[in-house]
Amino acid sequence: MHFHYIYNVLLNVLGNLYSFFLIIIKSPISDISDKLGPNDLPYKIPIHPNLVHLTIGLFAIGIAFDIAGAFYPFEKRIFRFLAFPVTRVGFHDVGWYNVLAASFITFFTVASGFFEMLLAVPIPEVKSILGQNAISTMLWHAVGGVAILLVMISMTIWRGYQRFVFRKDYGRQVSWSYIFLGSVILLIMGLHGSLGAWLASDFGVHITADQLLVRGEDLNQIFQ
Repeated sequence: MHFHYIYNVLLNVLGNLYSFFLIIIKSPISDISDKLGPNDLPYKIPIHPNLVHLTIGLFAIGIAFDIAGAFYPFEKRIFRFLAFPVTRVGFHDVGWYNVLAASFITFFTVASGFFEMLLAVPIPEVKSILGQNAISTMLWHAVGGVAILLVMISMTIWRGYQRFVFRKDYGRQVSWSYIFLGSVILLIMGLHGSLGAWLASDFGVHITADQLLVRGEDLNQIFQ
């Protein structure tokens, strides 16, 4: 019951903040509306979803290779049998550089997400599987994206300290707690990504076909 009350309070606060910013900040749609395509963007393909998958892919590869490096003593005979010229340091190198790249790319992922959110025209009177409307879904997705960015930066700093300071003289560059937390973050990123998927599938945000149908266009004539 307490959780439900806190959830409603947070939802109201976020909704009020969104309304406040709509009042004090002029919508960019009014300035560039004549340059927007049927997907409500000034370019054909949304940037944010592609950068999201790049962020997740880089971070997942980084954690996966660090896991492989952590378990290298058990895997060494298998790699030798398969004639794979791999080393433990090589696994950890891939893990470090991928996590570093993911942290860097995520700045652009979040920035593009906010830009495209400002230009979003969701289908009205639609609810997600959680019973949320488009605005609350976008707000939670935006807040969660910033939180994940901060977590990834913290993980990258922690990974760097392990590589160059704490565990620089150890064969295993990462601690078990780092591997566990990285795996949990991957799970959270997947769950958080569901909010973005619902924005597209349920609310038609920046989906050209959905937006054209809502406007009453005949897709058979448009795509002939």
